[in-house]
Amino acid sequence: MSMHEHVDSLRSKHARLEQLIDEELHRPLPDQVTVSRLKKEKLRIKDEIERLEHGDVESRPTLN
Repeated sequence: MSMHEHVDSLRSKHARLEQLIDEELHRPLPDQVTVSRLKKEKLRIKDEIERLEHGDVESRPTLN
């Protein structure tokens, strides 16, 4: 997978997380734990996109 394809995939995941957050927040009783978890994952993906776009590969965390 090329770098461009990887970034596009991350952007799709980021958009999907935004959609899931919005859906959860519009439920009668949103689960704040779920919202928090989704927001953290969305931020992690955003940070990774920015690192990849700016070529800062060295500071990218390793996946366990």
